[in-house]
Amino acid sequence: MERHTSLGEFLRSRRARLRPEDVGLQPMPTRRRVPGLRREELAQLAGVSVDYYVRLEQGRGTHVSDAVLDAVANALQLAGDERAHLRDLARPARSRRRPVRPQQVRPHLRQLLDAMTDVPAFVVGRRTDVLAWNPLGAALIADFRTLSPRQRNFARLIFLDEHIGALFTDRRRKARDIVAFLHLDAGRHPDDPLLAELVGELSLHSQLFRQLWSQHPVGDKSHVAYEVQHPLAGPLWLAQEALRAPDDPDQTLVTYTAEPGSPSQESLRMLASWHIPAAADQS
Repeated sequence: MERHTSLGEFLRSRRARLRPEDVGLQPMPTRRRVPGLRREELAQLAGVSVDYYVRLEQGRGTHVSDAVLDAVANALQLAGDERAHLRDLARPARSRRRPVRPQQVRPHLRQLLDAMTDVPAFVVGRRTDVLAWNPLGAALIADFRTLSPRQRNFARLIFLDEHIGALFTDRRRKARDIVAFLHLDAGRHPDDPLLAELVGELSLHSQLFRQLWSQHPVGDKSHVAYEVQHPLAGPLWLAQEALRAPDDPDQTLVTYTAEPGSPSQESLRMLASWHIPAAADQS
């Protein structure tokens, strides 16, 4: 997770997904050993020298201007989250290493979770840590009270717990979304030792994680629909919504809702009506 390594991996992954004809260039006549744009072609599109771009991709660029980053982002056709990630990697915020303090959820946000009786909801923090949940959220995914604080992490649960990973019909898609957020988090907090530990653990124990991490997807939590195969409620089509806490950008309220009047909504109501242990202690 060192800055120069992450920056190089990200830029190479984005060059690999573009062909010269995609960006209005004539392909070079020589045979290509790897797919995608060459460094020379990317430098031409961005209007910088090849040597300068090579140094940037190797993490040796210093004091990179906004204009250059915008030019590279335009050449690579980066989306919003990807553009922000490029800036984070190219110009990381200076920070002194200090002990990582546990994130705290405001009492009013916990009350909001408890009031959402018919919607599974969670407060998700750094590294996909599950900071708080409501009873229906526990019924949908797992009884988080029985898990240690370290285990209350969506990335660990999806990649390392076969039962929880299997809840999502398209497990690979859900896994990719999690990796995309972890990359974004790593760019924002490059010196986080707990994130480095998490990435190392998942890389060691999950081949799927290794594959997805090397592709360097980038994306924040957002609106997306998943099919969940619940052992009690059956198949559920749920829309994920993510609302960032205004006083803490590293905390997000994540909810899963069903379309009104749909079988999934009725199944959620039945799940909520069954005995769900109250999530009284979430420390």
